[in-house]
Amino acid sequence: MTGGTDTQTATSVTAAPNPGAAGRVPGWLNRSRDLVVRYGFITVTVLLFGYFLASEPTFRMSGTLFALLKFTSVTAIVGLGVTVTMVVGGLDLSVGGVAGLSVSLAAMTMVVYNQTGGVAIGLVLLVGALVGGINAAAIVWLKIPDLLATLATMFTILGLKLVLVAGQSVSSGMTLPNGTTAPGKFSEAFLALDQGQFGPVSVPVILFATIAVLTWFFLNHTRWGRIMYAIGANPEAVRLSGVRVEIYRMLAYVISGVLASIAGLILAARIGQGDISAGNSLLLDSVAVALVGTSVLGLNRPNAVGTVLGALLLGIVITGLTIKGFPYYAQDVVKGVALLVALVFSFSLSRKKIRYTPAT
Repeated sequence: MTGGTDTQTATSVTAAPNPGAAGRVPGWLNRSRDLVVRYGFITVTVLLFGYFLASEPTFRMSGTLFALLKFTSVTAIVGLGVTVTMVVGGLDLSVGGVAGLSVSLAAMTMVVYNQTGGVAIGLVLLVGALVGGINAAAIVWLKIPDLLATLATMFTILGLKLVLVAGQSVSSGMTLPNGTTAPGKFSEAFLALDQGQFGPVSVPVILFATIAVLTWFFLNHTRWGRIMYAIGANPEAVRLSGVRVEIYRMLAYVISGVLASIAGLILAARIGQGDISAGNSLLLDSVAVALVGTSVLGLNRPNAVGTVLGALLLGIVITGLTIKGFPYYAQDVVKGVALLVALVFSFSLSRKKIRYTPAT
């Protein structure tokens, strides 16, 4: 036993300084790779933005740029909620369903039950927090893995959304199942959530910027955010230090549910009716921008700044391709390529271990 141990020790000691192993990759190549990992994603975003600016006069119009930010806002807000759950080592797959349910609930509250926009907003935010709490309870108390729990919630919400509206979109003047006409309509104050302007800047952009700053500050400059990052890296070590890990994981899913409901409110104000298909594409887009964001500045961890930049990249690509007449049905290919390139920066080129430990 001793001889074996000594042999292993001697082998490990003599193997460490092997110049051949250390010299296989030149230092300049490592430095170049680190620069690509750190600034590659931002460089790709800037180059694409510059390309569309140079090649499309319409893209250079201020109205187009503000419309790009407005288009990006919904995906970015949902993506920030997904980012918070990724920080604690989880992933919320129910966000698209929550956003879609929020659209239907807001429409029903104002159109069918003739309530004010304020009541609709309060109800939707409450339901978003409730769904987040249900996800948290299933994950923390029932010990169901994050992906499975939120997947089950997603299917339940998608079905519930159809049941609530009897499988039809809710709009002003519609005929209700009992034969009467819906008495209410979307209030002007509610529609201002999407159509309102402060100068050239629309309300969704202001909401998006405010939520992004608050999320960044919460995750990076508060004790709660730093603990969440620690939980995502090593939950057992955090638990042994006396922190109630379950509370922070529950908080992450409640935040995600509320942010998804805010995005749903903006969508409802944008389309002006309770479209039953609203929010269906948000899950893939929001998860994509959150994952893409892990590669920004070589951080290799979920972060608010990266998610915002990921959403902007998505908005730049979709807006630019739309102006160029690129068919809508092929745009998902571009989204997938952008995600793949960003993940290469995070996993393939980076020498740092990614700080995201999926919960199981």
